[in-house]
Amino acid sequence: MRLKAGSTQSLHSGAFAHDDLIGQPEGTIVATRMGSKLLALRPTFAEQVVERKRRAQPIYPKDLGAILVHADIHPGARVVEAGTGTGALTLAALRAVGPEGHVTSYEARPEFSEAAREAIEQTLGGLPSYLTLKVGDVYLGIEERDVDRVLLDLPEPWQAVPHVAVALRPGGIVFAHCPNVSQVQRFCDALRERGGFGMLETVELLERGWTVRGRSLRPSHRMVAHTGFLTFARRLAGDDVFETEGEGF
Repeated sequence: MRLKAGSTQSLHSGAFAHDDLIGQPEGTIVATRMGSKLLALRPTFAEQVVERKRRAQPIYPKDLGAILVHADIHPGARVVEAGTGTGALTLAALRAVGPEGHVTSYEARPEFSEAAREAIEQTLGGLPSYLTLKVGDVYLGIEERDVDRVLLDLPEPWQAVPHVAVALRPGGIVFAHCPNVSQVQRFCDALRERGGFGMLETVELLERGWTVRGRSLRPSHRMVAHTGFLTFARRLAGDDVFETEGEGF
């Protein structure tokens, strides 16, 4: 929620005045009129990703961190993303590249692009100068050249492979997020057929919490299991295919 002077927030545990929190430090505990205690904190990036109202399915926090590390998205990197979707990966990439880098994000659906723009502006307080949002279809082409990273969150990422090969610099990394394994296989097949890619790797992440309270030490009853497959590949200097033993598909 956004605090506003003179406003009151009503919850199932009771109501409290916004004025009780305005000007107080993070970590303040406030009591509702029913006596319940609430802890007031600014939302983390992970909480914003999963809690914000959205039209598209976001890439979840457990995957975002792995994408940034496996794709080696670093300060100063030039990144092309498609599609923008909820803006979750866009924001994560922006945090990683910093003002020295640049993120260009394509989204084929104008209404989704506008919703992502609003989410980014709400999170960052405006649209940063090192972000370009484009309404466009990367299945038809990518305008940028010699980029460091290409991030694909598309229903059919294999259709973008010819354009990724032109846009990505030698040594650069392409990433694709695929909900099901048949998409992974078609994407990897497309990389091999095109040539010029190597070190293909596909991973799936499972996140299980633990309860640690008094004498209770056990895995949580619920876990964040399959959300998607993460596939990475390196762009080669030529059009050969380089694979290592035990690689993915």
